[in-house]
Amino acid sequence: MNASDTAKVQRYLRQRFGNNKLSIARRENKEDSADLMLEDEFIGVVFQDNEDGETCYHVQISILEEDLDDNV
Repeated sequence: MNASDTAKVQRYLRQRFGNNKLSIARRENKEDSADLMLEDEFIGVVFQDNEDGETCYHVQISILEEDLDDNV
């Protein structure tokens, strides 16, 4: 993902989730994906998918069991 793509996706996710602490960090040697961050914590990956002349983005969020709170 180039800088323009990451900026567009970051802007969309911040607006959609109402959280300006979300950011997209480009990955070295990876042109089809970027890291999804919440402040300074890695929370997932954004993948760019170019197929049939259309581009879409897939977000994969990782949740560790140890991070889950039983009181929720």
